[in-house]
Amino acid sequence: RGDLVSRRTPGGHRRFRRSDLVNYAAAQGEIQPLEVQLIIQNALGKTRMEVNAQMLTSEPWYNSMSPSTREEMRHQGRLVLEGLRDFMAHGAPDEMLAGAIRLGRNYAAILHADGMTLPNAVRGFFYFSDFVIDSVLNWSEISIPRSASEWTTLLRQVNTFIHSMLLSVIEYYQED
Repeated sequence: RGDLVSRRTPGGHRRFRRSDLVNYAAAQGEIQPLEVQLIIQNALGKTRMEVNAQMLTSEPWYNSMSPSTREEMRHQGRLVLEGLRDFMAHGAPDEMLAGAIRLGRNYAAILHADGMTLPNAVRGFFYFSDFVIDSVLNWSEISIPRSASEWTTLLRQVNTFIHSMLLSVIEYYQED
């Protein structure tokens, strides 16, 4: 939308100056959809760096996935981040948790079909969901101080979505 000046990297990603982000956040006064988008983009960027740097090769749960399942999970991860963004942009209504539950079931179905155990599926889930939590915490460190209740609300919304997904993963495995 042009609200912030950015530049494109050779890979096509947008990069913003920290000072521009801080000034924009200060002008908004509350957590806005753009801020949520920046948090999501930060989580996606961290995930890509970990995967591209092959830091996951030491993780047994990652090694147990076939290459085709890894590719499916990349796509699934993008869907999860889009779902989280939509959930938060609409004020985190309970009725939108059906999307988180559906995403969790899809996540479980893909991994289960590839022979992954429930403990390893949960380990992988925690590994990547931590990127989202870390992104929220990082954003809270670089933005103009807000009330503790605003950050608490944001973290609760993220956790509600993530926990709904995780419970549906566990339920899927228990049904099988």
